[in-house]
Formats: sequence, C-alpha cells, structure tokens
Amino acid sequence: MKRPLIDRLTWIRFAGVVKALLSSEIGGRASTLIILLILLLLGINGLNVLNSYVGRDFMTAIANRDMVGFVWQAKIYVGVFAASAVVSVCARFIEERLALLWRKWQTGQLVTLYLANRTYYRTKVLGQVDNLDERMTEDVRALTTTTLSFSIMVLNGIITVVAFSKVLWSINPTLFIVAAGYALCGTLLTIILGHRLGDLDSRQSDKEADFRAALIHVRENAESIAMSHHEGRLKSRLLRQIADLAENFRQIVAVNRNLGFFSAGYNYLLQIVPALVVAPMFIRGEIEFGVITQSTIAFAQLVGAFSLIVTQFQSISSFGAVVSRLSALWEVAGFEHKPSAERSEIKVEEQAGAVTYEGLTLRSPENGHPLIKTLSLSIPFGTRVLISGADEAARVALFKASAGLWQRGEGRILLPEPDQIFFLPERPYLPQGTLRQVLVRTGAESLFSDDQLLLTLRLLEVEDVVERVGGLDVEQQDWAEILSLGEQQHLAFARLMLAAPQFAFLDRPTTTLSPDQVGRILKLLSQHSISYVTAGDDVENLDCYDAMLQLTPGGGWVWKLLHVNQDIDAVLDLSGTPPGD
Repeated sequence: MKRPLIDRLTWIRFAGVVKALLSSEIGGRASTLIILLILLLLGINGLNVLNSYVGRDFMTAIANRDMVGFVWQAKIYVGVFAASAVVSVCARFIEERLALLWRKWQTGQLVTLYLANRTYYRTKVLGQVDNLDERMTEDVRALTTTTLSFSIMVLNGIITVVAFSKVLWSINPTLFIVAAGYALCGTLLTIILGHRLGDLDSRQSDKEADFRAALIHVRENAESIAMSHHEGRLKSRLLRQIADLAENFRQIVAVNRNLGFFSAGYNYLLQIVPALVVAPMFIRGEIEFGVITQSTIAFAQLVGAFSLIVTQFQSISSFGAVVSRLSALWEVAGFEHKPSAERSEIKVEEQAGAVTYEGLTLRSPENGHPLIKTLSLSIPFGTRVLISGADEAARVALFKASAGLWQRGEGRILLPEPDQIFFLPERPYLPQGTLRQVLVRTGAESLFSDDQLLLTLRLLEVEDVVERVGGLDVEQQDWAEILSLGEQQHLAFARLMLAAPQFAFLDRPTTTLSPDQVGRILKLLSQHSISYVTAGDDVENLDCYDAMLQLTPGGGWVWKLLHVNQDIDAVLDLSGTPPGD
C-alpha cells in the first residue's frame, strides 16, 4: 500500500480529531486541563522575565562589590528558581494527565470504529491500512503526547516572543534584529538539511512493524514451521527485513549527523552572539555589567522561541510521520463519516423464513470476471442445501456474499434477521475467555444451565474438553494450544446448536472433520430444526440434503432436487442451468 502523504487533508483530519475530543463527553475535563496548562505557561514565562531582571541586578551587585545588594538579589534569585520549579512540575503533571485522557479516549474511539461495520475485515481484505495494531497503540500514544508537547512549545514560544521582545528591544534594537535573523537563517538551513527525515521516519515505522509482524507469524505458527522445516526460508526473510530496516535507519542516522553538526554549532553561537553585540556597550560605559547577563538570557529565550524548527526538527519529522500514518486509519475507521470507496452493489436485506438470491452476480476482485451469474433462487426454512462444484472460488464467494463480506458484484440477498442465521467458517474461531463464553452468545450466558451446556457437548462427543480446560468458567488465552482443530470445530458446532438459529451456513466442514463426523452433526442440526447450507463437497452425506446447487466454471449454476418435497417444489420452481452469457 502506498503511504499517505502529509498534505492538507491529513491536517484537516487531525484538526477534526482534536475538535471531536473537545466536543466529546470528556471535552469539559480536557478544556479545564488546557486552561490550567495555559495559565501555568503564562506563569513560567512571567517568572523567566522576572528572572532576567533579577539576574541583571545580581550580576551588577557583584560587579559593584555591593554585599547588601548581592545578598538581597541572591534571596530573590533562589525564590524565583523555587517558584519556577514548582510551576514547571505542575505544568508537566497537567500535560501528562491531559495526554493520558486524550490517549484513552482516542484509542477507545478507534477500537469502537474498528469493530463497527466490519471495518477490521474490510481493511484486511482490501489492504487499506497495514500494521493496525501499531497504529492504534504506538502511533496514538505518540500522537497524543507529541501533539501536546508541540502545542505547548508553540504556545510557550509565542508567549516568550511577546515577553522577551520588549526586554531585548529595550536593551538594544539591533540585538532583537540579530536574534530574529539568526533564528530565520537557522530554520531555513535546518529544513534544507533535514527535509528527507519525515519520509524516512515514516518508512522506518512501517519496516519495524513488518518485522514485528513476521516474528509474531513465527510464534503463532511454531508447530507447523517445525514440522515442515521452513526455518531456512523464514530466516532468509527475516534477515532481509533486518537489512532493509537497518539500511533505512542508516539513512536516518546520516541525516541526523548533518543536522547534529549544524545544530551543535548553532547552539554554541547562541552563547557568544549577544555578548558580541552588548559587550562593547558595557566597555563604553553605556550599560551596567548585569545587562550582559540579562541580554544573554533574553537572547537565548527569544532565539529559542523563534527556532522551534531548528531545535525540534527531528521530533517534528517523527510527529509528521505519525500524523500521516494515522490519517489513513482515521479515513477507513470512519472519522470523516464518508461512505467507503469500495461501496458494494450487492444489497443485503432482511426477510423472515427464507434465504433468497435475486439476480446475484459475483465477480472476482482480481480481474472482475464473473464467478456466479444472475443466481436467482429461494431456500425456505426446513430446506437443507449442499453447494458443490469444481469452481472453488465461486463457492467461497457465495459463502462470503451471504455473510455480507463480498464487495464485487451486484444483485440482492434476502436473509433472516441476524439472530436467526449463523455462519460457521472453515477454520473455527474460538474467542479468548471461558468455555462458557465460547459456547454461548454474548449476553445469553444466564439463559443456559451447566447441564444444558454439558448435554450439548455430550451429543457432540467432546464432553471431556470440560475437564481438560478446568471447567466451564476458567479463562483461556489460546484454545489452539489446548484443543485439536477437530475439537475446536466441534465446539463451534456446539455454539451453533445452543444459538438455535433458523439457518446455518457451513463452510467446508469436511476440511477439519471426517465425513462420518459431519454426517452425525448434520443429523443433530436437523433434529434441532436448524436448516443448513453447506459450501463444499460432501458426497458421502447426500442423504442429509434436500437439494444441491452446483456451481460451474464461467459463472453458471445448476439447481438439483435430491428428494421429492412439495414444500421445496412450491418455492423452488427451478432446475437446470441459466443462460450462460
């Protein structure tokens, strides 16, 4: 995927997220903390200005050998330093509290949007955003903390410019002009030397995330890798990724080296430039000795305020990369409340008592070729259907389209309400949690007794799983480490039976279970009045089906009745192959 650029739209999205924070349920707390932070920044700058005058008088007392004045100014100096320390610590505390509040809210919003409208699936299938885990953790953390730091630095810089411009101008207008010119030249040279850093930082984040993902892949597939002896290929891949991220980081180091040479010289000159301008005035007797110290403090403060780009360029580049990466996430997560660019022409609507396809055409996402052409049929409650055929891609597409997961195509699909239809994928998914939570839908835990759960497991001949996992209410993090793939599939069927929907769509159950096991489970589903549609060849259990939908290459299809059934014939007045093209 091409990395998004840091453009005007990116910053508009960023401003929208900040606005959303302030208008959210925590906006009042956030606003209060922001106001407190601004007041503390005003206090810090006020103390800095006061400190410049105290420092002037302190150094003048030393030059004049004025012991009384020296002691008095020393006491004031200590008091100002103590007050500055307290105010600075309080400002830092408020900043961190605000960053934590924002991060918690921002992450919660992203997680909610990520799980809504199957965004998590769309981003994976369409490849809209990569490394989502890092973007919702590290990037959000960097965004909230760095945004606040930059906002504080900018606001503090503005206050500093206002506060110290008058001080510096009152000492010598030339010194003020030198400070502004010095900062401007430094900023321009910094941008020239470091303009590549933002792109390199963004690329580095992607490469680091890809490397972590590869290591996670090794961990999650350790057993399969060990059995298939794929260590050599994985090693080559990982070493190549290490070389790539190291090369990119080498370029970052080179840019930082150039910036380091410049910024070091820039900061060292800060200490001598004001003295070069003001010292001749002291030598001529036009100012007191303490003014040299005051001018150095004021000059450093003013140039520092003008030179945020120079002093913070590396951090700004990293921040820009974070905003760029999060911009794509905000877009697909729906922060802009715009329809997806991959809007499907397949309409999925609700109807009771049947599954109906009306003029359904499904196309390949790679080349747009039709996988299924104008499929029109209705499957009433009580009908058991096998979807078979040599075209595996067409079967997968029809199963996913029925679940609302296929984007390419047109037509209409009518399904029962969500609680009355259940989709069981080829590879079972068992969420982290207790066995009870695996077996029962969220919110329905109290509707089933332990005896009901155990009876269902006994019917599926996997009751021994309860003892092996420590009972119905023991938390488990990884079911794949405890149960075989077949046992996991049996638990998925147990969840299906307990949910008791009208319809169940089964994706190739014979992949993980034997034909005999599948036949026994299908009979159990029939006994529990669950109509099922199985995608996949199951010729050994044809007696468990009332009809067969055969998918042929090129998008054709054939509907066959396997048993005489007047109810089916009344609704399904179809047979044979529709017009091919």
